[in-house]
Amino acid sequence: MSADRWAVVDAYLTDTLLPADPVLDDISAESAAAGLPDIQVSAPQGALLHLLARLQGARTILEVGTLGGYSTIWLARALPDGGRLVTLESEVRHAEVARANVDRAGLGDIVDVRVGPAMDLLPSLATDPATPFDLVFIDADKPNNPHYFAWALQLTRPGSLIIVDNVVRDGAVADSDSDDAGVQGTRQLLASIGSDPAVTGTAIQTVGVKGYDGFAIVVVSS
Repeated sequence: MSADRWAVVDAYLTDTLLPADPVLDDISAESAAAGLPDIQVSAPQGALLHLLARLQGARTILEVGTLGGYSTIWLARALPDGGRLVTLESEVRHAEVARANVDRAGLGDIVDVRVGPAMDLLPSLATDPATPFDLVFIDADKPNNPHYFAWALQLTRPGSLIIVDNVVRDGAVADSDSDDAGVQGTRQLLASIGSDPAVTGTAIQTVGVKGYDGFAIVVVSS
């Protein structure tokens, strides 16, 4: 099997299972035109985030890593009336594009895009009215994954869901000798999940238009 085949299957799944969505298509095009890197979740992955948020019954969501707002919109669309999503983006230009995209999707009143390094912004959320968050989605710089996860635990409650993207890294996560800081950060994250009695989690390998990777999903139990 090849990456080309994975992409073909992703296209088939998208065409078969997901209704045409001009808003999301326009948002993807706008992000590309603005020069943002093509690293947002795929359409099936976005739909999975949406379904998980709905299954969770999430009313408040925290996203670490906004990019152009594609995953933000999938998650925000799952919120009920009165729901709120806070998303953190370190790059000013990315945040500008994300805000425009969120407004285009009609979600500007429930999505709060905050700009700055996440490690600087996370402490202020401890007293935010949205805390504790029902769901946290982490998809930012991978070396900081252990720190983002630690903050997610502080900003959630028993029963909250934490999802971390890109934890397989083309299989490199299994290489303990890797000199890639993103791989080592992800290994530390997974070790934290596996050793913490206050959470229950697993990780799933995925293939698709975004290549070979995977995600971790964690339930806070205490």
